[in-house]
This record gives sequence, structure tokens and C-alpha cells, in this order.
Amino acid sequence: MRLSRSKKAVLMGTALLTIGVAGRAAAQEVPHHHATRAAPIFKTPPPSSKPKPKPKPKPTHTTPAHTVASHAPKLGKKTGGPAGSHLSTGTRSVALTFDDGPDPVQTPRMLKLLAQQHVHATFCLVGENVQRHPELVRKIVAGGHTLCNHTWSHSLTIGKKPAAEIRADLQRTNDAILNADPKAKIGYFRAPGGNFTPSLVTTAQSLGMTSLYWKVDPRDWEHPQGESDAAHQTRVIRTVEKHVGKGAIILSHDYNQPDTIAAYRTLIPWLRHRYQLVAMPI
Repeated sequence: MRLSRSKKAVLMGTALLTIGVAGRAAAQEVPHHHATRAAPIFKTPPPSSKPKPKPKPKPTHTTPAHTVASHAPKLGKKTGGPAGSHLSTGTRSVALTFDDGPDPVQTPRMLKLLAQQHVHATFCLVGENVQRHPELVRKIVAGGHTLCNHTWSHSLTIGKKPAAEIRADLQRTNDAILNADPKAKIGYFRAPGGNFTPSLVTTAQSLGMTSLYWKVDPRDWEHPQGESDAAHQTRVIRTVEKHVGKGAIILSHDYNQPDTIAAYRTLIPWLRHRYQLVAMPI
């Protein structure tokens, strides 16, 4: 069927109108371009190629085993003895010290006398004798007396030996004392013959011991030919009485010296009347 020109024009207009409406609708359904832009992605920057410095460890302070838990007793700055050893108690009190034991006969006698007189003293022990008579170490400690290391075998030349050898000797002696009585406190060291050297004093200090010299030496160990027991005792008594003073440390011996015990039966009451008698402090 053929359409007239007028009908064709109407149909053409209608079609164009329909296409325009559809185009607007489609355009309204499509969002604007900037609305479709993806949100920006922020990437974490790559780690630095340089490694971070490790934190420095906090310093730690350790106590060497040889110092145990105690420190050498402080007797004041003034020493007076050879190589920095002490010859004074640091107070007005007087100290009795007995060397070379323990002696199986004389040490118990001395301990009994001190107990009767209510006096405490300081015993400088030889390691070999400690090993032989550990029960006497326990009696000395139980009596409230102070202990002093006097080397293993009473070597008069130990101060000339290498430091390592000195240390081994002193440590061996301390170990023997502690084996005899684990509660023992060893605060002092005395060189045999008083032969102190800087190395001896330094080593003793590193082991927690103060080096102990003396102010009064009655030479009770010396027995001149022809000297009777009574004369020997009198000489010891007079020497102590003549030279003792405030703060003095008196040197004597309990090992193999029965006359010394006899002399102190007279000396202790005389000294107590004039001074306070003390054991070296620990």
C-alpha cells in the first residue's frame, strides 16, 4: 500500500520523536564520567633498604664469684702497715689476734680462757691446719670470734709469687675454712711474718679480705736458749703492757705456744681494766 506524502511525513516525525525520547532516557541512566573514577589507592612505601639499628642492650653488673656476698671490712683510710695493710682497729678498742692455728691442744685452751673472760678475738688460720682440724674452726665460729686467712702452708715468701699463684693459695685456704663451716665469714688476711706486698694486699682485697698487720708483737713464738717458761711469760706480758695503746692490734700465737695462754691469763684482766677488747669487725 502506498502512503501519501503527508502520511509519510507524519510517520517520520513520530519515529524521530520516539528516538529522541529514548536517547534522553538512556543518557539519564548513564552516570557522569567523574562519578565512575575509581578511588585512589595509597600504597605503603617499600621498607628502607637500610636495616634499623638494633637497640643497645642495657648494661648489667655482675659480681665475680670470688667476692662472694661480702666486702672487706673498712677500718678507715689510715693503714700504717706495710703495702697498705692495717695495724690499727680504727677505733679506741684493742684487738687480740692469734696466728698459725688451729692447734688441737692450745686452741681449745685459748678458746676456754677467752670464754671465761668474755672476750672475743681474731684467729688467723693456716689452711693445712684447718684441713686437719675442721671441728676447731666450728668452735672458733661458735664462740663469736673473727676469722683471718693466714695462707695455706704459712709461706713466708708467698708475696713474691705470681699473682695467680697467690690467688690460688688464698682461695684454697678460704675453701678449706668454708668446708669446715659454711657459715664462716672470712674478712681478713695476714701474711706470714707480716711480709706483705702490694700483690698480696690487692689479691686479698679482691677476695673480700682486709690485710691485717699489727701494732704490738711480743714475739711469743721466740724462745731464746736458756729462757724458762716463767721468764718467757713475763717477757710477753711486759712487752704487751709497754707497747699497747688505743686502737692497737696485738699479735700472738695459739699454735704450739702454751706459754702464750699462760701469759694471757694475766694480760686479759690487765687489758680489760684499761681498754675495750674486741674481735676485728666483720
